[in-house]
Amino acid sequence: MARRALWKGQLRLSLVSIPVELYAAHDSSARVSFRQIHKPSGKRIHYDKTVSGIGPVKSDDIVKGYEIDGDYILLDPDEIDAIKLETKKTVELVQFVGACEIPPLYFDKPYYLVPTDDLAEDAYRVIRDALRASEKIGLGQMTMRGKEYLVAIKPCGDGLLLETLYYADELHDSEPMFSEIKDAKADDELLDLATALIEKKTAPFDAENFTDHYAEALTELIEAKKKNRKTPRVSADEEDRPAGENVVDLMAALKQSLGSAGTKKKPAGKSGTKTAPKGRKKAS
Repeated sequence: MARRALWKGQLRLSLVSIPVELYAAHDSSARVSFRQIHKPSGKRIHYDKTVSGIGPVKSDDIVKGYEIDGDYILLDPDEIDAIKLETKKTVELVQFVGACEIPPLYFDKPYYLVPTDDLAEDAYRVIRDALRASEKIGLGQMTMRGKEYLVAIKPCGDGLLLETLYYADELHDSEPMFSEIKDAKADDELLDLATALIEKKTAPFDAENFTDHYAEALTELIEAKKKNRKTPRVSADEEDRPAGENVVDLMAALKQSLGSAGTKKKPAGKSGTKTAPKGRKKAS
């Protein structure tokens, strides 16, 4: 089955525009995932969008609301879609930085950026090779899934890797976290020992040298219980198997249920909440 592009548009450098497509670089299905089951009945737990005093509601009746002074400013989906941003269809490389200039803290998610057809490949290769030769990363912005992202584009094998970055106001200041660490010099002997150990264990990075031991243990446990006839089992009803539905991991399901239940965000300005600068407020 062909993978579906998450975004389609143009990669632009000055007057050069290249048609490209964006694909997820990570595979969330590789992790062990579960369904939540109501043990007394053996039925699967569902997550419905509900309203207090009304019950389940239709998706068509749901709009976005931004909380301000105890009220909600309602935004219709059509009003949001009507916001015209060039970054909805274009990623323009507006700045270039050294390959090691961006602190790792800013990187969020990786995506593969590929040319849409053979005609686009020539210009695509030029940008890829120019970035590699100059040891630079291209910066730009793109709109995807209702949000405008800051992105970094860099060479990756035969192609280009696009990584979304956090904006400065999305990161917590590190100073409060580290302020209590005393400013003292490390013991020279211990420092030499630690340095020697680091040198001894230094080797080229290869992700295949590392495995998810917890996932492996879970898989072994599931296999053992599958072979054990005494393992409690329940049958999935047909209503629990919607056509084309994929298994959702537990964390994603819980996050979705919290959002669907209308969990309120803390108003800006309260303790522990960072006030977003004008123009960066988010609808929820």
